[in-house]
Amino acid sequence: MSGDRSRRRRGLVLVAAHTAWLWLLLPAARAGAREPVAAAGLGVFVLLYLLLVAVPVVDLPVSSRLHHAGLALHALLGTALAAAFTGVSDGGLIVLLYVCSAGAVGLTRPAAAFGWTGGSVAAVLVIGAVHRSPAGDVVPTALITALAGASTIGFVRLARLVEELRRTQQELARTVVERERLRFAQDLHDLLGHTLSLIVVKAEVVRRLAPADPARAATEAADIERIGRTALGEVREAVTGYREQGFGRELANARTVLDTVGIAVTVRGSGHPLSVEADEAFRWVLREGVTNVLRHSGATRCEITVAGDEAGAVLTVRDNGVGGRPEPGNGLRGLAERLERAGGSIGFGRPPGGGLELTARLPAPVPT
Repeated sequence: MSGDRSRRRRGLVLVAAHTAWLWLLLPAARAGAREPVAAAGLGVFVLLYLLLVAVPVVDLPVSSRLHHAGLALHALLGTALAAAFTGVSDGGLIVLLYVCSAGAVGLTRPAAAFGWTGGSVAAVLVIGAVHRSPAGDVVPTALITALAGASTIGFVRLARLVEELRRTQQELARTVVERERLRFAQDLHDLLGHTLSLIVVKAEVVRRLAPADPARAATEAADIERIGRTALGEVREAVTGYREQGFGRELANARTVLDTVGIAVTVRGSGHPLSVEADEAFRWVLREGVTNVLRHSGATRCEITVAGDEAGAVLTVRDNGVGGRPEPGNGLRGLAERLERAGGSIGFGRPPGGGLELTARLPAPVPT
């Protein structure tokens, strides 16, 4: 899954949708068909309009200075075409509607976008007055232009807020993962830092005493053994603490993390309790699945289902995000290998409502 690719696809769809309302230019196009220069100008105007809309929507790599120059050229060309067509066609003023829309989409500051909309409306009124067009044509066109500009500004603002929320969600997910890594590193440091330093010092003492005082060297070596066994026990206790409650603890963590970033979580469980093998394997599957949901899916809902019976156990993590198959990174390859060693499998699918569904299966353990 790639957020950038999905965003680019959505942008292309939106640009294509903008071509659907170019039919409003048909009266001007019919009037310009008799004048090659006017027809060519209208064609350039339409192409420039679609390009200017595509720059912010598809996120094309165009500098703001070049984009603003394109908007200025589009406005000048649109004003000239509106002035030329208004005298020979009833739909000449509608050209300025597209000038307004291009600026409303492309200008990031709301004040500038509203100013652009106001200028477009003023141009409609001025050109209509100069050509003595009927008020029944000029006033509705001015109102439509104003409403189109205002609604476009609102839509663009909402889209940018959604994108900002998505980036914030991804950053929160990254922060949660980094915090867990730091906590684990701190625990290891606290457990082993002092102990390993002490072992090193005592090993140096043993090395120095061995030729001159073997008895004392043996005593120090025994002390090193005791310290090492103590450290090993502490590490085992720490690992047991991390694994305590296994899948249940990981499920609670997943619910907390997803809820923190605004993803609604539904958990369903049925059947027999998980075996020790399934509990351990599903804990890692759930962690990787939730990480994918947080980082890549852009989802608003996540459903976690775990079921067990005499045949085995099944874990499903389903979201309503962008879908697609995740890239086989180290995490997913490690999970697949872990499950294969236990006789299980992991797979991906696309549920009926869209998004991604991760399914892990493990057979029931063989009685010994």
